[in-house]
Amino acid sequence: MASTSARSLDPRDFLAIDDQLSPEERDIRDVVRCFVREHVVPHAGEWFEQARIPRELARELGKLGVLGMHLEGYGCAGASATAYGLACMELEAGDSGVRSMVSVQGSLAMFAIHRWGSEEQKQEWLPRMAAGEAIGCFGLTEPDSGSDPGSMRTNARRDGADWVLNGRKMWITNGSLADVAVVWARTDDGVRGFLVPKGTPGFSTHDIHSKMSLRASVTSELVLDGVRLPDAAVLPGATSLRGPLSCLNEARYGIVWGAAGAARACLESAVDYSTTRIQFGRPIASFQLQQQKLATMALEVNRATLLALHLGRMKDAGTLRPEHVSMGKLGNVNAALEVARTARQVLGANGITLEYPVIRHMTNLESVVTYEGTADVHALVVGGAVAGVPAAFR
Repeated sequence: MASTSARSLDPRDFLAIDDQLSPEERDIRDVVRCFVREHVVPHAGEWFEQARIPRELARELGKLGVLGMHLEGYGCAGASATAYGLACMELEAGDSGVRSMVSVQGSLAMFAIHRWGSEEQKQEWLPRMAAGEAIGCFGLTEPDSGSDPGSMRTNARRDGADWVLNGRKMWITNGSLADVAVVWARTDDGVRGFLVPKGTPGFSTHDIHSKMSLRASVTSELVLDGVRLPDAAVLPGATSLRGPLSCLNEARYGIVWGAAGAARACLESAVDYSTTRIQFGRPIASFQLQQQKLATMALEVNRATLLALHLGRMKDAGTLRPEHVSMGKLGNVNAALEVARTARQVLGANGITLEYPVIRHMTNLESVVTYEGTADVHALVVGGAVAGVPAAFR
């Protein structure tokens, strides 16, 4: 029998998942990790407290090459789905707001243009968006239409050679920062996507304040009041809900990885704290109850990372289905929430301060669990796939 490897166990990579990555994937992961530790982690608590994210961060993320990094051409890196996932994991280990900025830019706004746009639209917007010189947002959710996008009220009607849009969109990440909004509207020809540049008459944004979650992120309402657009503003390839739903699936995939990153950050904070916090003459990590917490958190973080990696390999192989992504988002975000809550207990009173990342991740994940499809909706998707019959709504 071959001898067991003498390599020591790494508590931060308990299952040696690093060994499953290619050298190129590790290099990409390490570059993004270094960026996050230098440019995000030192400031994330301040951004959270001040409820802002600097617009210039988009240019830095563009230089890093993560904006639309999984898309081909037009200044995009054309990286693998797994590499993109690894980047999302490191970005969210910094803060969910930063990963959201990247996801909305690349997986929603840029992907919509890349997949459904005309060549002229791609040439006009994608290179600048990849560089972070232009920011995009994605207008699908409405005040009365979240989990049921088919009931959207925003509409677009023909008026001569133009289109006229009316309606409202709500909970839009990057809304007031965006140079262009991808807005989905009901038309006589089905659900269509429109590119609405900032400053278009009748188009306005209003930021949502007093958030207790995702504070280091701009969240806005979009108002379209008689917005007149030329026919060239329509995404020609999308004529149904398949258009926006395809974009959502891209963003949900990134969340699968991002949630694992947030969970890992909480575990690392709990390990560092518990091994240095002395009570009753010894580190609290030496007590059985704390070790049980650490073991449970390590299990969930490793399980979430393995699930994300498996889905990444499936996506690269072309075998990933939306139901798989739903399982990943449902499982990983719920697991990350439990890890964050447990880490908060390990840190005691210090766990509620922004000196440590745990409470910030914990409150952020309360948004992540419901955006891009609530946990309930993803449970119905998975349940329906398992049962072989959709859930009854009536």
